[in-house]
Amino acid sequence: MAHKPPLCKWRLYFRPQRVMFIFLLYLFNPITGQIRYSVPEEMKKGFLIGHVAQDLGLDLKRLRSGRARIVTGENIHYTELKTDKGILVVSERIDREELCGDITPCSFSFEIILENPMELHHVTIEVLDVNDYPPVFKKSDIMLEISESANIGAKFVLESAEDPDVGINGLQNYVLTPNENFVLKERVNPDGSKYAEMVLQKQLDREVVPHLSLKLIAVDGGDPQRSGTVNIDIRVLDVNDNAPVFNQSVFKATVVENAAQGTNIVTINATDADSGSNGYITYSISNVKSNIAELLSIDKHSGVLSVSGPIDFERDKKYELRVDAKDQGGLTDSSKVIVEVTDVNDNAPFIGVMSFTSPLSEDSPPGTIIGIINVKDLDSGDNGQVTCKIEQNAPFNIKSTLRNYYTLVTDTLLDRESVSEYNITVVATDAGIPSLSTKRSFHLQISDVNDNAPVFSQRGYTAFISENNSPGVSVLKISAEDPDENQNARISYILADSIIDGYPVSHCVSVNAETGVIQAVRPFDYEQIKQLVFIVKAQDGGSPPLTSNVTVKIQVQDQNDNPPQVLYPVQTGGSQVAEMVPRSADVGYLVTKVVAVDVDSGQNAWLSYKLQKATDRALFEVGLQNGEIRTIRQVTDKDAVKQRLTVIVEDNGQPSRSATVIVNVAVADSFPEVLSEFTDFTHDKEYNDNLTFYLVLALAVVSFLFITCLVVFISVKIYRWRQSRILYHSSLPVIPYYPPRYSDTLGTGTLQHVYNYEVCRKTDSRKSDCKLGRAGSQNVLIMDPSSSGTMQRIQSEKSILDEPDSPLEVSCSM
Repeated sequence: MAHKPPLCKWRLYFRPQRVMFIFLLYLFNPITGQIRYSVPEEMKKGFLIGHVAQDLGLDLKRLRSGRARIVTGENIHYTELKTDKGILVVSERIDREELCGDITPCSFSFEIILENPMELHHVTIEVLDVNDYPPVFKKSDIMLEISESANIGAKFVLESAEDPDVGINGLQNYVLTPNENFVLKERVNPDGSKYAEMVLQKQLDREVVPHLSLKLIAVDGGDPQRSGTVNIDIRVLDVNDNAPVFNQSVFKATVVENAAQGTNIVTINATDADSGSNGYITYSISNVKSNIAELLSIDKHSGVLSVSGPIDFERDKKYELRVDAKDQGGLTDSSKVIVEVTDVNDNAPFIGVMSFTSPLSEDSPPGTIIGIINVKDLDSGDNGQVTCKIEQNAPFNIKSTLRNYYTLVTDTLLDRESVSEYNITVVATDAGIPSLSTKRSFHLQISDVNDNAPVFSQRGYTAFISENNSPGVSVLKISAEDPDENQNARISYILADSIIDGYPVSHCVSVNAETGVIQAVRPFDYEQIKQLVFIVKAQDGGSPPLTSNVTVKIQVQDQNDNPPQVLYPVQTGGSQVAEMVPRSADVGYLVTKVVAVDVDSGQNAWLSYKLQKATDRALFEVGLQNGEIRTIRQVTDKDAVKQRLTVIVEDNGQPSRSATVIVNVAVADSFPEVLSEFTDFTHDKEYNDNLTFYLVLALAVVSFLFITCLVVFISVKIYRWRQSRILYHSSLPVIPYYPPRYSDTLGTGTLQHVYNYEVCRKTDSRKSDCKLGRAGSQNVLIMDPSSSGTMQRIQSEKSILDEPDSPLEVSCSM
């Protein structure tokens, strides 16, 4: 046997044709190309078919960047495109007989698609036949009955052998075993297949040879050569000298595809001049392929050809067969029958997806391609004409770019925040009557881009916090929302840089970047800062990030954390100040006024004054609101000169805070009277067991002081009288003085504007001298134990200071 030719021989044979085909294709269509390869059947997986990249003039980088792949087409599973090498290889064993049957040449096609830009290349793979099947007869034995009167030259058609191979590998000839009576003649069927006839060359003699046994051998032309054998048993009969004859050589008919089983197609008719049993004719289909035998059948008595299986126009568009008419004597005649199949619209369009992009960014411009589909209809004519459209009202459009190829594109700008996903339904409808349609749904998700800034739930935030708060206490929570998703919607809260009361805002408050909770970093003092105003920024996690600002106001609420502070009378550890009350004072006489302030605000700064203790509670009272100490009865001679009052000052806070002040009052008309009492008053705590020493010392001092005080008293009285007269005639305004940070702007404090206080003290109060001016002929006693009990009584002009609203002056000299 001859050996198989090397594979390179057939590849070299087709390369010039392929190169010319590609050249012509690119000459007329720069977007698409066509190439053709040949490959023997039965090749192993991975067998090289061709260098696709080289033949298409593409480099490997273009194959990878264009996502080159095989799409659409039938039988594409037989091949595989390796983009890393730019080659096309066999991915599955190819059986040419299974793929194409007896159709030659046998080939299948598909498209290779590249994107960005889109290129479509048509590839045709021709499958070459190898001699892998021997010729086969359907039967192992052929029974013939031949009359002995058969004339020389009589023909006897033999059953044909079938060989799935084609070309040189197919059936080539028949060989009959040598005999004296018959020679073999080869004939060709209308479809090109071969069959054999035995021709009688020597008259049969039943009496000599009643039975003949021959062998018919069918031989193909492959390498190695294969063959098939059938036994021919010939029974010699008596005379039957007329064979059946058809009334026409070719019968033509049509049948509609999907015709019901049993539908009559055509009636075949033949006649025999013989009579009796020799003239009785039977019909049979001979030399028919197995697929036709399953679809068509003939009634052997009537010759009616009918449908016996499913007729499919898409599989076979016409059938050609041979019908034999045989009489009882074994004589036969044959006729050709051609059956045309009529197409009906029985195939709905098919929608194939070559590529689909999901998710799609919401900032994609109109006209962005999201998918490429291929639409086919196996029917022909109008039944195979297909139109495509999008079923629902959606911001997409479908366009036809190439034959049977459509692209899905965006029609408008997309907004994920409005619609985050789409179900796109493509409907393909053919032009048949009635028309058939197919739907294919595509689920498209819209991916987010950072196109929305965070939005706060309020335009501004206001919160309240009590002073003296604990560090880290939560004040309020702010929140913002971002309609974007994932990282683009992840919000962080940031404190904007600003200065509050001389400090960076971060020294006062902090904000949790995740939750938006604002906390106090340190305690607040209402007396130092009453309101914090700052800006918080909400920033999302997009790239670049988007931000929004909101103003936050925190009002510091006052607490009663400061007790009242007494401004007057001033309490010292040394000198004692006594207020002078003449014994002639009437009821309601203003002794003095306790002046106190509270640095808190609101009701926490509302002060009330109460007389807690007194030497004689029936003599004095304290104004609840103004702190004025007045007499509540007429002073009598029985009243003690030395009076001590303890006044408590309380605020209105919850709980309230208080301060206590001791007021010394001297009830007397003359200084000597006061001297004796207040000398004892100031030295009550200095007595000791050496009483004699002090008595002697006191007598000496009193004698000296009496003379000195008399002189000083007269001098001071004259001096004060002159000063009061000058002040009375002066037109200078009296300007109230309030200590720093103790102002009463709302009129809720206890310091009335009709009074004016001026207090100055040194750390060493024993060396301080105080001068006081009081309205209403008020007397003030200043005592300094360090100066041996010397007292100065200053009485102002009664005509000037009798008025209730006269200003009180208190001055200190160091």
